[in-house]
Amino acid sequence: MQHEAKPDRYVSFIGIDGDNNSKKLMVMLRHHIDDPDKSNRFWELFKVKLARVGITDQNGGRCLDELFLIHSYINNIRELFEEYEDHLAMTLLEQIETESC
Repeated sequence: MQHEAKPDRYVSFIGIDGDNNSKKLMVMLRHHIDDPDKSNRFWELFKVKLARVGITDQNGGRCLDELFLIHSYINNIRELFEEYEDHLAMTLLEQIETESC
C-alpha cells in the first residue's frame, strides 16, 4: 500500500499553497475583527498593517505579506479564533503553522 506523501516545508515548498492559505485565513480573521464588538485597539492597528501588505514604501522598504503577519501574530490570531470557537479558521491556522511557519 502506498501512502500519499505530504509536502515537507523543510525539503521544499512545492505542494504547499501558503499564499492562498494565508489570504483565506485573513478573510476569516477579518470576519471577526471587522465586527466592532470583537475588535479592540490591537486589531485596529493590525488592520493598518494588513492594509500595507505589498506596499514597500510604507514599511521601511520591507514587503509585508499575509504569511508574515500570521507568523508574527500567530498567538494573537489563535487566541481570537479560540475565543469565538471558530474551528474552521483554527484548522486552517494549524495547517499554515505546520506547513509554512
